[in-house]
Amino acid sequence: MTPTVRQKIFIYMGLLVCMIGGAYVLYNQVYLAFLFDQFRKEEISAPFLNALPEEQIEILKIYVMDKMKLYWFGKWGFFVATCLFFSLWISGVLTRPLRKLIAAIERVAQGDLEVSVPVQTKDDYGKVIQTFNEMTLRLREAEEDRRRLVADVAHEFRTPLSIMQLKLENYQQAGHHVPPEMLRIHDEVIRLSLLVDDLHVLSLAEAGRLSLDRKPLDLTAHLERIVDDVKFEAEENKLDLRLSTTSSPVTVMADARRITQVFINLLTNAIRYTPEGGKISVVIQDKVIDRNAVYTCVSVIDTGIGIPAEELAHLFDRFYRVEKARSRHTGGTGLGLSIVHHFVRAHGGFIRVVSEPGQGTTFTVYLPINNDI
Repeated sequence: MTPTVRQKIFIYMGLLVCMIGGAYVLYNQVYLAFLFDQFRKEEISAPFLNALPEEQIEILKIYVMDKMKLYWFGKWGFFVATCLFFSLWISGVLTRPLRKLIAAIERVAQGDLEVSVPVQTKDDYGKVIQTFNEMTLRLREAEEDRRRLVADVAHEFRTPLSIMQLKLENYQQAGHHVPPEMLRIHDEVIRLSLLVDDLHVLSLAEAGRLSLDRKPLDLTAHLERIVDDVKFEAEENKLDLRLSTTSSPVTVMADARRITQVFINLLTNAIRYTPEGGKISVVIQDKVIDRNAVYTCVSVIDTGIGIPAEELAHLFDRFYRVEKARSRHTGGTGLGLSIVHHFVRAHGGFIRVVSEPGQGTTFTVYLPINNDI
């Protein structure tokens, strides 16, 4: 029968008590033998031998008591240190499986469902770890089913939506009177088509099947063109949009089309959620070291409404919108930032966000630098 964790603790503590008790008895015997040897060498002399038996006992008592003061101090210091050492060792042995499990749980919390913890014991910890592995297996299967469903839905919707949109556009181009209801339907078909396209791209990115045409890209020049493309929209909203670059070109290996989607999305969001008179800055930093790797960083900084701290952890989730200000009517499909996150990851980089309600938001994209470029 495999002992439980509680039984193991009882066994280890019993062994610890036996070890300390045995060491205590042995230590006492050795020290007392040493003490009497020292007394024989130092105190047994003519005055001691000529003293009465009661006086000899008193001399021995005083000698032993004086020596025992130092002995008790050293003894308790030794045993306290020994107890602490073995307690630390026992706690480390007993909690080692738990530490591995906690590390795995943290990885799952960060979205890594491929984690698995080896089952090395058959006690309570082993059962918990086995249950955890089964749970992550079910989560992986559910995630895979979800991805297939999203991909299938996006694929099946694209054709009928394209036909509907084409029919509506042809009807308008033929010169027929278009009632307001028809225009509303056309707008909704366009919005639904964009949503399906986003779902299709996102399903590819999540499955790791997103094709990238990676080539050396002058990121500075590319961002200048992107900023020029959205500058008119920023000026319409009475915003100051500026790009800060280094004097030398910053080159990365990237898919120009996908990178354009990343920064168009971030800049569009910044424009949408920055009040009139606000400022949006795009800042490029070359050769930033993070996690022992070298990156090029591009920060999109706005002075907008900001994002509450409790919302930041979910910002890159699918269909997630910050409440109130970022509604369905003003916040798009809710897939934009999730797509940005996966596009950046597909390039081997990552994205961070810092925000303060009422003060603004900063999105920073980290793209790895290829030293061979």
